[in-house]
Amino acid sequence: MLFTDSVFIGIDPTSGRKSFTYAALDKDLNLLALTDGEMEDVTAFLAGQSSATVAVNAPSGVNRGLVREKIKKEMLTPHQVRGAEFRMAEYELREHGISVSGTPATAALCPAWMQLGFELYRKLGKMGFQKYPEKDSAYQILETHPHASYCVMAGQVPLAKPSLEGRLQRQLILYEHGVRIKDPMEFFEEITRHKMTKGIWPMDLLYLPEQLDTLVAAYTAWLAVNKPDHIYNIGDAKEGLIVLPEKELKEKY
Repeated sequence: MLFTDSVFIGIDPTSGRKSFTYAALDKDLNLLALTDGEMEDVTAFLAGQSSATVAVNAPSGVNRGLVREKIKKEMLTPHQVRGAEFRMAEYELREHGISVSGTPATAALCPAWMQLGFELYRKLGKMGFQKYPEKDSAYQILETHPHASYCVMAGQVPLAKPSLEGRLQRQLILYEHGVRIKDPMEFFEEITRHKMTKGIWPMDLLYLPEQLDTLVAAYTAWLAVNKPDHIYNIGDAKEGLIVLPEKELKEKY
């Protein structure tokens, strides 16, 4: 069933200022919230929602050796897969030319942001969130990947995320897909010769890189519920599927 009052939330555990950055969209893609906070802030926000689909920019679990099994089965050399410390989803993304980091086989070897993601998944599970797709549940959770999402939405590898050009590109991609955020083209309308000579740039019209990552996650959550035929699941369910906001993938990006 479709819950018409659903909120679609993207969560990123790699924010530099606080543990999490998160964004929320309503069913019409209006921006309801965009902020950062600690675990208790995120869970308190989610607890206040009558229905929510959450997309997390972090692995849902460690790798279970499926890529290593593939190496043995197909008699590939480690060089051919550039190491085997990847989940199947990560390996397949790299096969498409989308560079993503791998997930170790044990939580202790994972970087802090991944471990924080694992903790978030556990807490949301205890709160009643079900793994997507669970149509009869008002609370669903899925895994996505911001860089891979922008690759498939742009049809190519986007410009560097921290750069001005990369931020403009990502914000414009979201805006063109109907997310009701600030129009990044207004950035150029605010630029004058006088402001440039004074070093005044309208940076308040642009979102921070981590905010853009949460926004694309929230959009992916919205798409997964409202247009499930417009998403692509990559990987193996045994290790965790990554949901991407595009129905097909190009051979190479």
